Amino acid sequence: MRANGLPVPLHLYRGVTTAAAMLAPAWLAHRVRKGKEDPRRLAERRGIASAPRPKGPLIWAHGASVGEVLSILPLIERLTERGFNILLTSGTLTSSRIVGRRAHPSVIHQFVPLDARKFVARFLDHWKPDLALMAESEIWPNLMTEVARRGTPLMLVNARLSERSTERWRRLPRSARSLLGMVDLCLAQSREDADRFRSLGAPRVQPVGNLKFDVPPPDAEPEALEEMQAQVVNRPVLLAASTHPGEDEAVIEAHLRLREALPGLLTIIAPRHPERGPDIETLAQAAGVSAIRRDAGYLPGEVTEIYVADTIGELGIFYRLAPVVFVGGSLVRHGGQTPIEAAKLGAVVVHGPHVWNFGALYAQLDESGGAIPVSDGATLAQAVLDQFADPDYHLATARAAWTTTEALSGALERTLSAIEPYLAQIRLARR
Repeated sequence: MRANGLPVPLHLYRGVTTAAAMLAPAWLAHRVRKGKEDPRRLAERRGIASAPRPKGPLIWAHGASVGEVLSILPLIERLTERGFNILLTSGTLTSSRIVGRRAHPSVIHQFVPLDARKFVARFLDHWKPDLALMAESEIWPNLMTEVARRGTPLMLVNARLSERSTERWRRLPRSARSLLGMVDLCLAQSREDADRFRSLGAPRVQPVGNLKFDVPPPDAEPEALEEMQAQVVNRPVLLAASTHPGEDEAVIEAHLRLREALPGLLTIIAPRHPERGPDIETLAQAAGVSAIRRDAGYLPGEVTEIYVADTIGELGIFYRLAPVVFVGGSLVRHGGQTPIEAAKLGAVVVHGPHVWNFGALYAQLDESGGAIPVSDGATLAQAVLDQFADPDYHLATARAAWTTTEALSGALERTLSAIEPYLAQIRLARR
């Protein structure tokens, strides 16, 4: 089904978002005050472009935040090599900074417009993309409907859909079928994801694997890495990566349980949202632990116990320092962050029970012995202690994690093969 004949819930959504668009300036101003928007680029959120459209074919790629953007950057790089102009949109400040640091200089970044009809239409009227690629689970009714109205091919790449989201969409079966019917091709991360999309009415679905397995490990600026290595020397290091509110307390508890058994232990906490750095420092100090923040300009000294890595784009440094990594978003009901980067860099992955965002991957890692599930600060401390106490056990666990993730690569080539007919059509149409 294309954009005509929308079910009643989608018509209601369009009406509500049209009315809500009048409140957009006030809402965006509120987000600026909370540090969640760039005040210089607010117009982009209302579909007003801050850059001209380049001449020639243009592919629009969208990733909601850091994880989605990182997953599609290798695909964008390959498309750039083939001569296509790329417009990359995202919705967070952190992701925009990642684009600035990692994307090809020719890639144009814009903040994605809010999902109100006039904002989306304004955005599309300016950019006129020849192909739209939406990463993972970005299903926005107005955006998809307006793309469909213009006859622009729309694809979901690296697509995933949790069981929880599937159940929610099943309450609106006609709306789900209508929206997914606008998708020309759905390239799913797994067979389970493919089955969920098909069950909701997506007509053309292919499981091709997870693009995140083809993303190179995050790099580390050599001087910054050497500087940190000189500070750490031979201290045991635990990294808690991409933590969410409610998890830092468990990490601090684990540190308190471990500091006698592991003298000199340095625990690095890298929050998913760096602006939480001061709060984490306060939590640690309230627990009687010496803590400092990287964003304040400090390096860990001999007496530093908790080092808050509240900067952007530096996780590659800390992954290379820590033999054991707790991957956040998993002790709280967030669904877990990706363990791939840690595993690729030779670390042992420790995670909580709430990992449905990457459920199949974590299941394989657990089954292969490449990851260790924990439930709270006490079990986290025991898992970390076991790793440091037995070098052979640590080596076997890290090797299993690396082997499991490497065996799952190849999605990038399969994705390129699947979209090649659309790329050929763009070339022909532009001649």
